[in-house]
Amino acid sequence: MHLRTRVRGVMLAVTACICSPALMLSGASAGASVASPSVTPETGGGGVPLVPGFTSFDPAVVGYRESEVFLSGTASAYAMTAPVHNDGKYRAVATSTAPYTTRAVVMRPINRRRFNGTVVVEWLNVSGGADAGPDWMLGHNELVREGFVWVGVSAQKVGVDALESADPTKGDAVRYANLSHPGDDYSYDIFSQAGQAIRDNARTILGGLKPKKIIAVGESQSAIRLVTYIDSVHPLVHVYNGFLVHSRAGGAPIRDDVGVPVLVLQTETDVSFSNATARQPDTHTYRLWEVAGTSHFDFYGLSIGPKDTGNGHSAAAMLASMQHPTNQPNANFTCSSPINTGPAHYVLDAAFYRMNRWVAKGVVPPVAPRLRTTGVSPVVFATDANGNALGGIRTPAVDAPVATLSGRAKGGASFCFLFGSTVPFTPAQMEALYPNHRTFVSAWVQATKSARAAGFLVDADAKELESAAVRSDIGK
Repeated sequence: MHLRTRVRGVMLAVTACICSPALMLSGASAGASVASPSVTPETGGGGVPLVPGFTSFDPAVVGYRESEVFLSGTASAYAMTAPVHNDGKYRAVATSTAPYTTRAVVMRPINRRRFNGTVVVEWLNVSGGADAGPDWMLGHNELVREGFVWVGVSAQKVGVDALESADPTKGDAVRYANLSHPGDDYSYDIFSQAGQAIRDNARTILGGLKPKKIIAVGESQSAIRLVTYIDSVHPLVHVYNGFLVHSRAGGAPIRDDVGVPVLVLQTETDVSFSNATARQPDTHTYRLWEVAGTSHFDFYGLSIGPKDTGNGHSAAAMLASMQHPTNQPNANFTCSSPINTGPAHYVLDAAFYRMNRWVAKGVVPPVAPRLRTTGVSPVVFATDANGNALGGIRTPAVDAPVATLSGRAKGGASFCFLFGSTVPFTPAQMEALYPNHRTFVSAWVQATKSARAAGFLVDADAKELESAAVRSDIGK
């Protein structure tokens, strides 16, 4: 198995931190082009990259190859001056430089002809005390189907330090002994230089594949840092062709002069945390997608996703989990109530698809309705007769429901407050909604077709969801 999964207490709850980054940033000096680091392939130690909370199958099963490179250079840090108006237009001033050596993990198609020309660069999430790639794990089916290259960058010191102190019995400590991170003030420039390295050293990093477009992505804590990057660093360096900001908390708005596409994907949990302050109007370069029935992290991410090879079975497993949810999604968590089993990863797949068309072809994604709220501080969502949120991006999980899906949780250990909740319908509710199997299938398929027609489901996922309904025993 080429991808090692090290479960460290919170596994994929590494996506969880809701704290804001400091106002010290790193990046190239104002007006200067970004530096390009030296690139060294890495094969030592245990022989495989260490990425806790990742997909757990051999990537060759889906036609992909995994590799890892070290990036070495000199990064800059600079202070940020807040704008006079609350418009996200920060100004950065260089303050210092420091040497660094970090790593990047690469997933690319084995068959070169499958490469679609776009590289997705993920700011690896360190909320669990080590690097993790939640956006690869949640969206890997779509990334593989479309032939993207994915690169995960260890941009922050926590991730690098965890690698340096990794298990010596497996050779990890040897593999990562030469890494060095000067601190998160420099993380932004390290992320810029990683993107530049992909352009300048494609032969080493991508095995000779030639990138046409590069999209930056980050989830949770990484999304917060990515917003800071967009507002402060991107205007100076212009390394990335677009940004997918996944599950950000509130804070500074995204500036309106970014000049490249930005798509922000929010769950119910994220809208609640931000008190809806992260909302801003859609423009020709900005889209905000809010998804009904979803939580910051969920059952797919904690249980199904790591082993999902795209063989068509995950939709059936998700539908079953809505009817029989659990408060213990894996050995690391016991929450106070059954966690969310909603459709967030399906909409993330659509976000990757739409972002690529936007960046590569100029096809703007559809405008999504906002989740309906009746209160803002705290956020209160308007709900239907079944308890599911109204408005937002709709999927069969909320428009042909078998459970009440919420982004709010009742508590529990560790990161459970981010996992939302699922309350399955009673037999009486199910019988009233779906007196027979045909009724359920018809409702589910119609809701799926509507979501696909609106642009919020990709064809492959829609077909899988429809098949799951047909094969289910609901209404029988």
